Amino acid sequence: MRIGPALLVSVVAALGACERGMHQMYDQAKYKPLTPTSLFADGNSSRPQVYGTVPHSAGTAAATSSGRNGTLSFPPPPAALVLGAGGRDLISGAPARAAGYANPLPITTALLARGRERFDIYCAPCHSQAGDGDGMVVERGFPAPPSYHTDRLRNAPDSHLYDVITRGYGVMYPYADRIAPDDRWAITAYIRALQLSQHAPVSMLSAAELQRLSEAGR
Repeated sequence: MRIGPALLVSVVAALGACERGMHQMYDQAKYKPLTPTSLFADGNSSRPQVYGTVPHSAGTAAATSSGRNGTLSFPPPPAALVLGAGGRDLISGAPARAAGYANPLPITTALLARGRERFDIYCAPCHSQAGDGDGMVVERGFPAPPSYHTDRLRNAPDSHLYDVITRGYGVMYPYADRIAPDDRWAITAYIRALQLSQHAPVSMLSAAELQRLSEAGR
C-alpha cells in the first residue's frame, strides 16, 4: 500500500502540532524559584513558610536530593496569628511559650462534644474510644500507644497533649495539617474527661450516681 503525498504531509503536520503542544506544557506560566515578581510586596516569587505548618522530608528521593530527612525547623514569627481565650497563642500554646500551661479555652459542654467528635475521628483508631491504647488499628498488629489512664499522662500538663497532637510523638505522625488549633484543644479537654471517667473520686458522685454504680456492680 502506497501513502499519497497529501496524506504524508498531513501526518507530518499533525506530529509537528503534537510537539508544539508538548512545548506549551514545558513552558507554563509559572515562576522559577527565587525569580523576582511585582505580584508580592517584597518582590520575591518564593514565599516564606506558612506559620503553624511543620514541613517534612521523607523517603529515598528526599534523602538523596536534599541531604535531609525529618522535621525542618523555622524561626517563629514575631507575632501570633491565631489567638484564643485571654489572648493566648493557640499555635504555640501560651504567651510565654513555656511548657506546662493549661488549656486556654473555656471547658464547656460544646467544647467537650467537639473534642469527642474529633477524637473519635482522628485518635480512637489507635487510642480506642476509651483511651486505653487498644484501638482497632492496634488489634490489627500496629504498635500500641500508651494508655491515657497511666499516672504519667494523667499528671502531664495540657500543653503536652496539645504538643503531641501538633508535632507527633514516636511512631505517631503530626496532625497539625489535619486538626485545627482550636480542635486540638478540644481533643485535649475530651482526653481529660476520659481520664476523669476512669479515676473520678467517690466524693464527686451524687447519691443517685452512687446508687447506680452500686447496682451496676451487683
